[in-house]
Amino acid sequence: MSWTESASASFACRHSSERPADAARVLAQLERARERLAEHFQQPAGELTVVLHDTPHALALSNPLMPALWGVTSATARRYAVGWAGRSELHVLSPLALRARATRVSGSFEMLALAPASVYARRVIAESNRELQSARLPSRLWSELRWAWLLEGASRWFSGETGYSRSVVGAYMRGGRRPSFPPTVRDAPLLGGTLIEMLAEQEGATAVARLAGRLHSGGPQTALRLAFGQRPLMSVENDWRARLRRLADGG
Repeated sequence: MSWTESASASFACRHSSERPADAARVLAQLERARERLAEHFQQPAGELTVVLHDTPHALALSNPLMPALWGVTSATARRYAVGWAGRSELHVLSPLALRARATRVSGSFEMLALAPASVYARRVIAESNRELQSARLPSRLWSELRWAWLLEGASRWFSGETGYSRSVVGAYMRGGRRPSFPPTVRDAPLLGGTLIEMLAEQEGATAVARLAGRLHSGGPQTALRLAFGQRPLMSVENDWRARLRRLADGG
């Protein structure tokens, strides 16, 4: 495969020379995501380059942590873990590879199609979060695992992925496994967005940005209680589990 590069106003894109139209659509998606995120977060300085990989194997070779991430997520959630964000590059599966990864469940294709925007949102949130930026690598990795539900959920909510996830989450919940609250890294790519979507509905987008922009020193439970207007955490959890039951029932 030969590589070429395309560009938009804010991004560069390295991709297969055989699919310039796919690259153009990804760049347009990223520009729209940039506009939405700019309402809530400071944008990263400098040009970002998105690299589109045509196979999961190629994506794994770009970062040895990708196979590790796949190893700690559930089989269903793993399908939607399709990229990673570095300081100056975003690596994600190409639109061709994303289409091949989609299932027949309603919303699966649409979720995967928004993966570039989700990876970019993850980059913006991480850049805006001084707790992550100031941490040394081992501590940062631990924090990203501990707060995966927030980082994954917020990035997928800001990208629009969660709007298509209801049938996918419902099918996942019908598998019968009771998730942790908040979700662990095993479920974060799918269930993190359900918690963030609930927060957005009850408290607004500003509350989501505030929660995502700071890893609270009191831990996830304290952060969630404050984000939901200091409601008792049990009440928040009960609402969230009721939401998951409705999704499992097809509601």
